[in-house]
Amino acid sequence: MQVEELVNQLFEKIKDEPCFMPYLYNAKNKSFDENKDWVYYSGPYWNELEAKAAVLTFITGQWLVSGENVARFENEYSKKFGFKSSVMVNSGSSANLVMISALKKRFRWNDGDEVIVSPVGFPTTVAPLVQNNLKPAFVDVTFSDLNFDLKEVDKKINSNTKAVLLSPVLGNPPDMDELGYICNKKKIILILDGCDSLGTKWKGKYLSDYAHVTSCSFYPAHHITTGEGGMVSSQDEELIHLARSFAWWGRDCYCVGSTNLTTKGACGKRFSKWLDDYHGILDHKYLFTQMGYNLKPLDMQGSIGLVQLKKIDEIHIKRREVKKRLEKIITKFLGGRVRILDEHSNAETSWFGLPIICEDYHLKHKLVDFLEKNRVQTRNYFAGNILLHPGYKHLDDAKSYKESSRVLDHVFFIGCYPGLSEEMITYIGKVFEKFVNL
Repeated sequence: MQVEELVNQLFEKIKDEPCFMPYLYNAKNKSFDENKDWVYYSGPYWNELEAKAAVLTFITGQWLVSGENVARFENEYSKKFGFKSSVMVNSGSSANLVMISALKKRFRWNDGDEVIVSPVGFPTTVAPLVQNNLKPAFVDVTFSDLNFDLKEVDKKINSNTKAVLLSPVLGNPPDMDELGYICNKKKIILILDGCDSLGTKWKGKYLSDYAHVTSCSFYPAHHITTGEGGMVSSQDEELIHLARSFAWWGRDCYCVGSTNLTTKGACGKRFSKWLDDYHGILDHKYLFTQMGYNLKPLDMQGSIGLVQLKKIDEIHIKRREVKKRLEKIITKFLGGRVRILDEHSNAETSWFGLPIICEDYHLKHKLVDFLEKNRVQTRNYFAGNILLHPGYKHLDDAKSYKESSRVLDHVFFIGCYPGLSEEMITYIGKVFEKFVNL
């Protein structure tokens, strides 16, 4: 308590200094200056509580890397979203990597087996398939919801198809009933890359309730953040054990937090004869059953995550409110020339961003250029067609996915950041009004 009080005193002294978390307008009650400040598309929705938690963990905790706080965060995250088990890693991209590695091992997929995925999205949704010697089977998107065409998903499934990997860009899902029906009918697994859709629901249930396993990202732009970080979660505890092994060097041991310090370990037989071809006793912490990686997070990231998790419902509500307000502004000034992506009637989307579909490339280019020059940050609809990019063009012919290529010509997004102030939203309205009056 004495150390915590000293930290509180330190924060009180420096909270009004320019150096104190300069990226957090709301945390500092800083007014927005429309003549010089940027409206960022996203960022951490923090205040001093996250920073205090990180500092206290760093100076008083027993662990630098994954320890008690990471273990607690994994447990609380699982409780919040209804999983039996979760493992935290150092990024959402790493979460996808260990998730796919664990799935291949768990279900004994062979090299060359296929997983259906959209060409539109972030590259590290696709890369882990290739890195695990699996074949990404691409299905084009539709412009109605910018998700892959479910009729084409059904047609694409063959005897080598093992799963559908869904990654709802900006959080907006396809028809989950139809997708679930297809997967059940064809007896394949639904995997959710939920890095952009944390909190999104379908018919009142989280999207992850429809999937066998789900990844999440805690990058600063995402719904909650630990600076960097990611999570793999499932009802399948054996799958999460495998994911943890891949993330922790490939070792078989699953002790976390204080159980690392016990002589018996969580298994009760830490020092035993673990190797068939060795006669002696081996510490279970040094038994390696996979060829893994080191993708562990820091323990202070876990402490930040525990604070962020308490704000997730507030963040969800605010992202939806910001989307509605920005949609109203843009429709007022550009209705007929742009379309704002709607959510399905059964969805409750936790919007990562506001997707703007322009009537043609020239409007998109002019609008993006104007917004950026007026300090309103924009982003591509991620990669557009990933098969047009040098690192991925060898995987398939981009020309076969025309709608995905059209995304680059017509679609971009601005943020639904929950930290947007009234002044920022008003300024965005002024910028759009100025654009149409050019």
